[in-house]
Amino acid sequence: MALLAGCGAGERVERIAGPTMGSTWSVQYVRPAGGPVASTVKAEVEAILAEVDRQMSTYRSDSDIERFNGLPAHSCQPMPEPVLHLVRVGEQLSRDSDGAFDLTVEPLLDLWGFGPQGRQERVPDATVLAEVRQRVGHGFLRIEGGQLCKDVALHVDFNSIAAGYAVDRIADRLAELGIGSYLAEATGELKAAGRKPDGAPWRIALEEPRDDRQVAERVIAVDGYGVSTSGDYRHYFEQDGQRYSHTFDARLGRPIGHTLASVTVVHPSALMADGLSTLLLILGPDAGWDYAKKHDVAAFFVMRADTGFVTRSNPAFDHLFHGQPD
Repeated sequence: MALLAGCGAGERVERIAGPTMGSTWSVQYVRPAGGPVASTVKAEVEAILAEVDRQMSTYRSDSDIERFNGLPAHSCQPMPEPVLHLVRVGEQLSRDSDGAFDLTVEPLLDLWGFGPQGRQERVPDATVLAEVRQRVGHGFLRIEGGQLCKDVALHVDFNSIAAGYAVDRIADRLAELGIGSYLAEATGELKAAGRKPDGAPWRIALEEPRDDRQVAERVIAVDGYGVSTSGDYRHYFEQDGQRYSHTFDARLGRPIGHTLASVTVVHPSALMADGLSTLLLILGPDAGWDYAKKHDVAAFFVMRADTGFVTRSNPAFDHLFHGQPD
């Protein structure tokens, strides 16, 4: 996705940004009369992101989730409520997708070279793959009171939902600060509300899945929704003429191999948009479409075809953006 923003006369649009989660974050907001200055808002946002990093990062050994990941089988560890909340969300998404979506695929990502402990992007040995798959599965993970427990030596990876969660937290904090018009984004996950000083909405460009340049496939005006796009077109490798992406189907223990290149989900919760866009991408163009229809998920699909890319938006998506130009 690309953020499209402008500024009208009168009220001021403040813009702040910084690094997070190996990528970046940004917030644009209309500062109300007597509202907080940019430095104050930036400090609040950075505090939220620092907390998420301490609790959920798989790229620092001292985070709550990495300390849990380092424990052996049949272990439990007290966890802060946000971590337990994301585990519950992951469990629901796993159950709803018959196990395709799974928060415990990190050992597979590492094995194929995509994870934080990955050494080389390659197709793994079948025997090693079978062994690692024995340590993957949300069914081996459970919550007991305030503790997270595991039955095998699995690893939990929140990368498919943590950024969306962070955006929701940021949006909630902006509202608490009296900011009603904003566009908040972290690592590409975003949420927008209100309008800019000139009365125009916040507009988001949905990109065509290309790794050479940015091409807008469609522009949507967003107010009160989170938006997430998941794609398999930037992180991948090729071996023996076959393409392997970083998006894994936990049921198969391997990257997806269908024609769905990207999917955008629009949802009141950025957390759910984040998780659902990944879920639909894993399921593919047919099963993903059916899932979105069954669960009334607003989704925009981009598929590979012999002539390039073809797009398809479902009724829930069309209803949200009825009358907006393609």
